[in-house]
Amino acid sequence: MEQYDVVVIGGGSAGENIVERCVNGGLSVAVVERELVGGECSYWACMPSKTLIRPGEVLAAARRVPGAREAVDEPIDVPSALARRDDIVGNWDDEGQVRWVEGAGGTLHRGRGRLAGARCVEIESIDGRETTTIEARLAVVLATGSVADVPSVPGLDKAAAWNSRAAVSARAIPGRLGVLGGGAVGTEMAQAFSRLGSQVTVIERGPRLLANLEPFAGDEIARAFADEDIEVLTDAEVVSVDRAAPDAPVTVEVEGGRTIEADELLVAVGRLPSTADVGLDTIGLEPGKAVEVDDRMRATGVDGDWLYAVGDVNGRVMLTHMGKYQARIAADVILGRDITAWANGRAVPSVVFTDPQVGSVGLTEARAKEAGIDVRTVEYELGNVAAAGTHGVDFNGKTKLVVDEERRVVVGATFVGPEVAELVHSATIAVAAEVPLDTLWHAVPSFPTLAEVWLRLLETYGL
Repeated sequence: MEQYDVVVIGGGSAGENIVERCVNGGLSVAVVERELVGGECSYWACMPSKTLIRPGEVLAAARRVPGAREAVDEPIDVPSALARRDDIVGNWDDEGQVRWVEGAGGTLHRGRGRLAGARCVEIESIDGRETTTIEARLAVVLATGSVADVPSVPGLDKAAAWNSRAAVSARAIPGRLGVLGGGAVGTEMAQAFSRLGSQVTVIERGPRLLANLEPFAGDEIARAFADEDIEVLTDAEVVSVDRAAPDAPVTVEVEGGRTIEADELLVAVGRLPSTADVGLDTIGLEPGKAVEVDDRMRATGVDGDWLYAVGDVNGRVMLTHMGKYQARIAADVILGRDITAWANGRAVPSVVFTDPQVGSVGLTEARAKEAGIDVRTVEYELGNVAAAGTHGVDFNGKTKLVVDEERRVVVGATFVGPEVAELVHSATIAVAAEVPLDTLWHAVPSFPTLAEVWLRLLETYGL
């Protein structure tokens, strides 16, 4: 039986980080991958989706600038946009990623990896005809990611609905697109496809878009969608879906009698940890559930501290960059370093790449109050910053800080507006480092940049 110091099940972004860090620490590492090395983010999520978003984003930015907008009078060239998407994902060929893993010193095993007891991994070949077993001397790391959640709606299972993978790999733009779900994936794809030529309807069962963020964020996106003729239905419970044939229209019936007809239906209601078939039952854990971990990314309920779970599979924070962060923590722990992943609960940054963008980190006002924090909030209109005028007309947005008054530190921040994604890391540093407001006052933003909103927020606070 082949032995390695570390065996990683899942060759996505989190798994790759384990490989690189552990190999650099002097360990031998095997990675088992059943699909494409590089995983969901590289081929079916972050990279292709942002590539599809970019053409519309650039045109919208140009149309806000007098002098530039007069030069923009053509719609997006869809074939070119799709070709660029194909290039970004390597035409769904992972040869480059395989070279990276092997160049980093990892050993790749193609196939489906399953636990087969403590420190033991069984690998079923892609064709299902052969099974081999390898062993980990120190650790097995689960990095199998997540799969799209599909709600129990009558008729949905027979409607050939799109999931996020199908949407970002689409070969053509549907004339009409229904989007079930108003979270990050739903809103990003709704606007991207609208700008690529689809008539889009978003169906959200809750009271607003982007329900996990500050309420004003969803309101701002809803207003932007209205301006672009993207229809948004909130408090809309889907009662049935019908499609007579794969090439026939999809009919979605919403509680109250409203029906929506579309050429394609994207289901984007969330994701579930991919643990149904990774052998959890062989070590006493429940298949299909998130693998609970401690702050060192070690699976709880498993004797011996040999099993780790990083990324979506542990259900803590389903974001690519946080999965990579957890992987770095897990690798350091495996290498014997004393470290914990405390950012998971305190300083999680995220960006929704709509236009306007929504960037956030830390706690919302509501969650801070639930945590018993003495909260004060500060808000400022992004359009009042000098840089907004240089960026064009109708350059608007809103920002908000959530302050722990007792400690006088920022515990949460939200930015809504064009190009605000690049403001998030400064907020992440402030939250993660618990920088006192009186110290932040001396972090002088360059003029004229959007970062000047930090100065205006602190002035509004009273500094």
